[in-house]
Parts: sequence; structure tokens; C-alpha cells
Amino acid sequence: MQNNSEKLSHEIRRLKGAYLLIILRWIAIAWVSLVTFIASNIANILTEDLKLYITTCAMVFVNLVSLLLLQHIKKTNKGDLIRPLRKIINFQITSDLVALTFLLHYSGGIENPFIISYIFHMVMASILLSKWESYMQTTLALVFLSLLAFFEYAGIIPHHAIHLEIFIEHNLYQDAFYIIRTIFVFVIISYVLVYITNYIVTRLRKQEEAYMLANIQLKQKDTIKDEYVLRVSHDIKADLATIQSCLSVVVNRILGHVDDKNFNFIIRAYERTNKVTHFVNTLLRLTKMRLSGTLEMEEFSFKTILNNILSNIQTRAKDKSITIKCNTDPLVDKIHGNAFSIEEMVNNLLYNAIKYTPEKGMVTINIINQTDNILVEIEDTGIGIPQEDLPKVFNEFYRAGNAKKVDKGGTGLGLSISKQIIELHKGKIWIESREGIGTKVSFLLPKHPELKNYPGNPHAPKYTTGHENA
Repeated sequence: MQNNSEKLSHEIRRLKGAYLLIILRWIAIAWVSLVTFIASNIANILTEDLKLYITTCAMVFVNLVSLLLLQHIKKTNKGDLIRPLRKIINFQITSDLVALTFLLHYSGGIENPFIISYIFHMVMASILLSKWESYMQTTLALVFLSLLAFFEYAGIIPHHAIHLEIFIEHNLYQDAFYIIRTIFVFVIISYVLVYITNYIVTRLRKQEEAYMLANIQLKQKDTIKDEYVLRVSHDIKADLATIQSCLSVVVNRILGHVDDKNFNFIIRAYERTNKVTHFVNTLLRLTKMRLSGTLEMEEFSFKTILNNILSNIQTRAKDKSITIKCNTDPLVDKIHGNAFSIEEMVNNLLYNAIKYTPEKGMVTINIINQTDNILVEIEDTGIGIPQEDLPKVFNEFYRAGNAKKVDKGGTGLGLSISKQIIELHKGKIWIESREGIGTKVSFLLPKHPELKNYPGNPHAPKYTTGHENA
């Protein structure tokens, strides 16, 4: 598993690098064409503009070939992509070095200060290729530069000067000492730079591999933990069910009359057992979702589910004289998803809003239809959430400090479940809250989650948080 992850990481890095070279080459083509036009037609400092244009056309051809090759290997190579990607990157860099040599030849040769452009390709080779390949490309670049300088010095090929007397001294290409000195310094700097770049890249890759291994181990441990919790919770649930059934017999006085003092203790034990049973059931659902990572989905009416929830929650709202106001977009109706889990989630969020809203408060529900999503906002006039608790309240078992004062028996699991339900539907949930004023929990639910990657929401905060839960 580790090797597969490392291989995938190398493939992704090289694939991105190959496309990056293509993008940078388009920029270089545009830049060279612009500079050539200005230098030859406006500044009159270049004489071989046609040959420079031909070289840029050759660079366009290299880019198109590179794109075709990348598309080809992505379609045909279903296994190892590293070797073909390395070949394409080597082809691109080698082609760039040839093109750069021609560009320099037609624009001043070794007198042109842009000979430092070779260094860019040396660095890219060190990042995207193996160590020996980066040194091979560096050596190739230095050979091209040395041959260019030697051929112009020896008169084997003509020297094309650029007329910049203010910045460049003419006839340097005939100065043997200047040529030897320049190439010697360039060779030393190039190999040192490639060595340093390789060293840094190697260290970074080792760190990346270590992080990937640690991440894999954490996921494995997390899975083991979830499986352990699932087994233990399942065993506890069975024992709790037995205790609860025995207590219910006494509570319902099936075995006869129980005096008030003893009955009071039995009722307290029965209520505590109910709370523990609810906690275990919630923990089981959360763990099963974490392990499976999937939900069965079908088409259902969101409006029908909302009406069912509202009819069930009205009694509790009336007990606290809380007004529930629901604004539903008439276009909201059929969506794809897991009806049971969505109903449980919305019911839980509304239950929280009522629980943490003082008497005679208000809970407002806004159901907004969007093109591909449904936006649901549940806003209350409750106790709110302290700012320091906002980034944590979606964590498992976490409860805000002021929520504990209102309800000491909460588990802190409900919102973890809500978040997982939303994420399994490829949606997003977030919160806005001010302590003492109220809280607004919002979630974006895709109508067809199987067709979406991740809807996102530009208006949501950067962190994902939630209202505390029972």
C-alpha cells in the first residue's frame, strides 16, 4: 500500500511537471515573439528576426507534440506512468535546450546575457527527473553552450551580433579568455546549483514519503479503533437492551405494586439506561458510517420529510413556547439521497435549536432552492456558541462550555453524525453564531450527489463548525 501511494505521488508530480513545462513554454513563445518584434521593428537591434520566428514555431510544434504524447499515455498506459512521463519530460527539456541554443545563436551568442536561461532547465530537470538525468541534462546544456561559443569563435558558424553598444561589448565571441572564463564559471555554478537542488528535492521527497507513511498508519489505526468501538458498542447494546427490558417490566408495574421510594430509584435507573442506550446507538451509527463511507441513495421528497419533522417537533416547541417559522421555496421537492439519514440529521439540528433556545424564543427554517443544490438554514435565538468553541464543535464528543450548563447529559456525537451525513452526500455544513444572541446552522445538500464532486459555498466560513448536539 505504501509503495502504491509513493508511486501515485511520483506520477502526479511528474504529470503536473510535464504540463507545467508546456504552460511555461507557451509563455516563453509569446515572450520571445514579442521581444523579437520590438527589437527588430522598433528598436532595430536585431537582424535575424525571421530565424527567431522559425525557432519559436519549432517550440510551438514541440508543445503540441508534448500535449499529444501526454494525452496518449494517459489513455493507453493504465499501469506504470513514471517511465513514459520521464521520457516526455526529457524530450521537452532537451528540445528546449536545442531551441534555446538557436535563439541565443541568432541573438548574440555568448555575448547575450540570457545564456543564464540554461539554468532554468537544469533546475526543472533536478525537480522532475532522477539525479543522473538532471546531471545528464545539465551536461547537455553546457555542451550546447560550449559548442556554440567554439563554433562562433572558430568561424564555423557566423556570429549574429545584437546592437546594444551601451550594455554589451562587441566581438567578445572572439576573445578566447572571455569565452573560457565565462564557460568555466558557468560550468561550476551549474553543477553546484544542480547538486544543491537535487539535495533539497531528495530531502523533500523523503519527508513527503514519511508523511504519507504516517498518514497511512494513522488511517489503519483509525480503522482498527472504529472496528473495536463497533464491536464493544454492539456488545454493550445487547446488555443494555436486556437491562432496559427488565426495568420496563418493573416501571410498568407488571410484577405488582412497588412503593414510591423504591419506584423513584427504579425510574431514575430506567431513564439513565435510556440515555446510555441512545448514546450507544448514536455511537454505532457514527462508527458504521465511518467504516463504510457510503449510503444507499434513492429519489425522495425533501418537502415531505421536512413536514414529518415539523409535525414531530411542534410538541417540544410548544412546551417551551418557542415559535417555529418555516420558509420553504415552492420549487424544493425531489432530490437523490438517503432519506432516513437526512431526516435524522434535520430532526437532530432542529432538536438542538429548540433545546438551546430559551422559552418564548424563535427558530427559523429557510429552505432555498438552487440550481443543483438545496440550501437549508436553521436559525435560533438561543444561547449561541462562544467563539473559541466554534472550530471544535463538529468534533466527536466535543461540547461547548455553555451547552454543558443547559444539558449535562449530551453526548457531543450528533453533529459529528450530521457532518458525516452531509459529506457522504457530497455537501457542506457550516455555522455562524454569537454567544447570547443565537446560532445559524446551514448546510448545502446536492440534489444529485452522484453527479457532483464537491459543491462548496463561497459564502461559508473557511473552517467547518457546528452547533453543539445532544
